[in-house]
Amino acid sequence: MSISNILTNRAYSAYEARLRKEVLASPLPNHIAIIMDGNRRYAEERGETREEGHRLGSEKLEEVLDWCVEDGVKFLTVYAFSTENFNREKGEVEYLMDLLRQSLIKFAESPRVHDKKVRLKVLGDVTMLPEHVREAADYADEKTKDYSDYHFNMAIAYGGRQEIIAAVKTVAQKVADGEMDVEDIDENVLSEHMYTSDTPDPDLVLRTSGEVRISNFLLWQLAYSELYFTDVYWPGFRYIDFLRAVRTYQQRGRRYGK
Repeated sequence: MSISNILTNRAYSAYEARLRKEVLASPLPNHIAIIMDGNRRYAEERGETREEGHRLGSEKLEEVLDWCVEDGVKFLTVYAFSTENFNREKGEVEYLMDLLRQSLIKFAESPRVHDKKVRLKVLGDVTMLPEHVREAADYADEKTKDYSDYHFNMAIAYGGRQEIIAAVKTVAQKVADGEMDVEDIDENVLSEHMYTSDTPDPDLVLRTSGEVRISNFLLWQLAYSELYFTDVYWPGFRYIDFLRAVRTYQQRGRRYGK
């Protein structure tokens, strides 16, 4: 490594350390939600396969979960696979399903997960998933069901509009069955019937890759969330990018008197 690279790395590390100290000195978001975008473009720019991009994206997720646990962010929700993603090429979908299965099992068997008592929950219409993925999700759920120090939600076969429709149908059926009156329906009732019924709404929603849209993610829950968009592709998302997103959230909070 050249002297210039060594000096650059040292300067980068020093800046990251200062930024982390600044961020940890202020209130952290309790719940961060992430739209993980850019795996395929990241791989394409490097002349690699899209499968390699997805694999690197899966590894990045493990890193980000570690960052949240180490810094004290109690809830992390990630958009892992949308209902629209089923429209991709068959081979890519099958690869992603296998990758999700591996990730769920790896998570369930991670000593660090059990040491930090991280609870995993899969959000979405699991009936759309292949049996081997549903089994892996059940396995991870069973292995972590008694934990509550940290919470990790993976939105798989998930769509925000579909979630709201499912909640409305459930509430409507309860009204039809005489279990509640129409006058009883309010925001709290609908929230209790969402996939995230036991999770606070996200304080910060961030999206990688430069796209500036929500893409049907947590539409009900993000009504009052701070939104943050970065041009960095998901596999290239660094700890310093994470810290900058949190700092922006903190600065907005101070500006609005939160």
